[in-house]
Formats: sequence, C-alpha cells, structure tokens
Amino acid sequence: MHSWVELFPVSASQHADAVDQLYYFLLIVSGFFSFLICVLIITFAIRYRRARHPVAEQTREMIGLEFAWAGIPFLITIVMFVWGSKVYMDGEIPPKGTQDVYVVGKQWMWKLQHPEGRREINELHVPVNTAIKLTLTSQDVIHSFYIPALRMKQDTVPGQYRTLWFNATRPGTYHLFCAEYCGTNHSKMIGHVYVMEESEYEAWLAGADDIRPAEAGAKLFVQYDCVNCHGTGLRARAPALGGLYGTDVLLADGRRVLFDEDYIREKLLTPAAKRVAGFAPDMPTFKGQLTEEQIIDLIAYIKSLTGGNNEH
Repeated sequence: MHSWVELFPVSASQHADAVDQLYYFLLIVSGFFSFLICVLIITFAIRYRRARHPVAEQTREMIGLEFAWAGIPFLITIVMFVWGSKVYMDGEIPPKGTQDVYVVGKQWMWKLQHPEGRREINELHVPVNTAIKLTLTSQDVIHSFYIPALRMKQDTVPGQYRTLWFNATRPGTYHLFCAEYCGTNHSKMIGHVYVMEESEYEAWLAGADDIRPAEAGAKLFVQYDCVNCHGTGLRARAPALGGLYGTDVLLADGRRVLFDEDYIREKLLTPAAKRVAGFAPDMPTFKGQLTEEQIIDLIAYIKSLTGGNNEH
C-alpha cells in the first residue's frame, strides 16, 4: 500500500536499502548543521546588533575551538567517503554465479537479451532473489539505464561495454527510464522491470522459442567464415578461440590484455588495434556489417567454446 505522498521510490533490492541508509545519514547530517548554522546566525544577529556593540571586540585565541570546528567536519566527511565508497563498490562488483543479461540502448528503446534466448524490448523479466549482471552498450548515442526502485543507473556508451548488477528482493513491476537526454523522443524511452517468483519466471522463459545467443553466434561464425582462420590444423591463421575467454592474451608489442567482451568487440571492429603475438594482421574489419546484437551473439558463442573447440 502506498501513502498519498511518496518522498522516495519503493526499495526493491539489497543495494537500494544500502543506498537509502547512506542517503538518510547525509540528510540527517546536512539538516543538523543547516539548522545549527541558522540558529547561530539569528542568535548572533540579535546579540551583536549595531545598537549594542558598535565596535568589534577582539577575542582571545581558542585552540580547542579551532580544532573542534576543523576536526569534527573532517571526521564526518571521512565517514561519508568510506561509507559511500563501500556502497559504490558493492554495486559495481558482481558476485560469482550471476545470471547474465545483455542490454543495448538504441534511439529510442531498450533491447535486452537473455542467455536462454528470450529477447525483450523495453521490458526486463528477472527472478526474485537472484543476482543479475547487466552488460550494457549503445548502438548510437549515450543513454542511461535507470531503475529507481533498485537505486541503479548506468550510462551506456557507444563502443564500450559497461556492467552493473542487482538482486531484486521484492516481486513487482518497476519503472525503467533513460536518464540521459538522447534525442527527440528521449521521454518515450521508458519500460518496466518485472520481478517474478522463480516458478513464474521459468514459465515465462519457456514461453518463447527464441534462438539462444550462443547458437546465433555459431551461425554467424560460420556465415562470416571465421573458422577458416580460427580453426585448428594447418589452415589456422589466428588463435584458436576455445577456452580463451577470461585469459590474458600476449600482444605483438609485449603487452598482455584480458580476453573479454571489450577485447572481442574491438577485434571485430578494429582488428589492427591489438595484434596478437605470433600472428599476421590479416583479420578483416566487420565494422558496418555486424549489429550490436550480432556482436553480442558472437561473444556469447566464443564464451561458450571449450578448450580446443572452435566448431560447436
């Protein structure tokens, strides 16, 4: 039941509770000092008005007072910083075993992809009490994925993958907004997040026959003849991709970089940027040929490959 005046959105996640507690602390501290300063201003204005004290009087040095009004605010700001840093890092670093969902922002809609194959537009269905990791990017301009009830917001930037995670603790329907002005129909870039009981979520997930991202990526891998270079045997002209995801790759310039979503995306669109040691720079660019959804499908396929297997 909602009151007739709602100062804050409903709290529907573990992270939301932590954010609210920090916010209440900031409000209390700010309110206390604002009230104190107002009281002192009024008190001094009455006590030292011109008619009673026409000439300012020199006061003696008070070291204790100096330390107090410098030290107390300093300690309070340290508490704010440490507390705020913990809340921020807890929201940025997902735990192990999260359920992945890919999000693509596009004027003016959100396109979401579940690993089981279910695709959504401006809607996100998730099970309650389950850690969900979102990997976000944009197809055109900067957008911002914002769910007030979960106290989470993340900009989606063209050419980059950004992640955040949440664990919804209360079943229900919650608003989804774009919080970054992105063009004429920015105000219409809205949607809903449906937090469901596990049984309801499984039933919803089974209600569609969308192809899984890894399966769609396997077809793209064959369609663009990627196996011709990334296969095994004498014809291989590029690294075998089986089991490579999540490991470090040695580059021709001696650096080591993580083979992750960002690396795969960059190799597909700008292959000469990071040349792998021991291989010629023969990989063509697929810029303009692959959509963001297709890149996500290829990433899902590459992630699914086991050691020594490039042909699912």
